[in-house]
Amino acid sequence: MPHLALYTFGVLKSPLADPAPLTREFHHSGEAVYRRISRHPGYLARAEPVDGDRGTLFDLDWGAWGEFAVPAWYGKGRAVETTALAATLSLWTDLRPAFDAVYSGLHREALNRRYDWFERTGHPSYVFWWVSDGVTPTWQDGVSRLEHLHDHGSAPHAFTFHHSFAPDGTPTRIRGIGPTSDQVR
Repeated sequence: MPHLALYTFGVLKSPLADPAPLTREFHHSGEAVYRRISRHPGYLARAEPVDGDRGTLFDLDWGAWGEFAVPAWYGKGRAVETTALAATLSLWTDLRPAFDAVYSGLHREALNRRYDWFERTGHPSYVFWWVSDGVTPTWQDGVSRLEHLHDHGSAPHAFTFHHSFAPDGTPTRIRGIGPTSDQVR
């Protein structure tokens, strides 16, 4: 059975190494969100460094998740002092559990604060795609699909909650997500 891959990416207002209260607050809330989401029904796995957090995101060994990559529009830094991004890569059983995890609890609270921490870039902040059972998506997969979503909009290759697709490529809509047939955008 296929699994749903989710890549998220945001450009932070301050570098990760910034000791300011907002940066510390972002780190603290992120750790709590990860713990909560990892226990959510439908969650399967997320990219984590093989040897823990020893270095920059770009230098870490991500194992089967591949070399860390970022979209072309990210232009802040790659060194410890200048890296200003947050990215996740995860696997889910389906859209509904992912939606429920993203839009409830601690993650919902963090989303409500996103503009305290993240720049408004005009680029999508997340993308979904289906992967075959046993396939681990890579950071580069996420980047290429996020860039595709930005350039071409939702398609079976790269989509959002609001314009989603089933594993067979047909458009789908789950209750409470996306426009109804009588809504035109």
